[in-house]
Amino acid sequence: MSPAVLAWSQFFVCAFLIGVAGTFLSRYGDVIADKTGMGGTWIGLVLMASVTSLPELVTGVSAVTTADAPDIAVGNVLGACVINLGMIVVLDLLHRSESVYSRASQGHILSAGFGVVLAGFIGVSVLLAERGWAYAIGTIGLYSPFIVVVYLVAMRTVYQYERRQREAFVEERVERYPEMPLRRAVGRYALAAAVVVAAGLWLPHIGEALAASMQWEETFVGTLFVALATTLPEITVTVAALRIGALDLAVSNLLGSNLFNLLILAIDDVFYPAGPLFSHTSGLHAVSALSAIMMSGVVIVGLLYRPTGRVFRTVGWASLVLLSIYLLNASFLYLYSG
Repeated sequence: MSPAVLAWSQFFVCAFLIGVAGTFLSRYGDVIADKTGMGGTWIGLVLMASVTSLPELVTGVSAVTTADAPDIAVGNVLGACVINLGMIVVLDLLHRSESVYSRASQGHILSAGFGVVLAGFIGVSVLLAERGWAYAIGTIGLYSPFIVVVYLVAMRTVYQYERRQREAFVEERVERYPEMPLRRAVGRYALAAAVVVAAGLWLPHIGEALAASMQWEETFVGTLFVALATTLPEITVTVAALRIGALDLAVSNLLGSNLFNLLILAIDDVFYPAGPLFSHTSGLHAVSALSAIMMSGVVIVGLLYRPTGRVFRTVGWASLVLLSIYLLNASFLYLYSG
């Protein structure tokens, strides 16, 4: 078997494991939050935001420790953010009754706005680090504490806004899983988490092998392929939420996961022993950060303007712009990451 065939086979097996286990992880994480009463608290909000992003977290830590592949770690996070925003195009396509921008709550603008702030700061930090202007505390970049602070402020602000707007909704969440005992949910959650952790530890090494066998740069592989594999839980949960008519849950899952994904860069920086993370990665990651900023801006405009028309009865103009930015980002990385 050729190295390329072996690498692709391992990649698809790993992606399948993350997709299946990630779905169960999300379900049983929700059960645990509901059973323990954490579903309506700030702690519960942070917990559930991190559940579907566990593959990105494990993969990132593995990439900067055992695999020594910082470009895969950063590309995975920023690529996952771009993919999550691109998933709104799929939601718009599947939501046939009306445009998702006219139906979704305008409260999502808050999460998207914080995403713009974090992605913008990260993009600037990547460019400064490429020019050697990376200040650090030991081996940790000064940008990491800022990322953590902004994330905590964002989660607190979003929670306070949601609590004011949806107090009745929180009450309706009580005992949504009467048939599922807490002990069983914890056991299944732990099993699903173990599978995700194992696959996440394996994935960076597969990414390195894939980049070598295809003669691609790790920046490109991490941003597109590794990111796609680790975002499968978000994709699955988002589509499932839309199928049961919970459009706001689907959109908030995507935007909330993006905030946690950007936090992961600070965690990766802590675990990276060679020094500030961005000082050892390609400046091209700033392109993905810029793409995430533009896509978040399009989502904000769409939610404010609330367009109702569709292009050829498929998706709205905002979704077409999102898709265009996603494809341009992928094309640019493919052409210039060598």
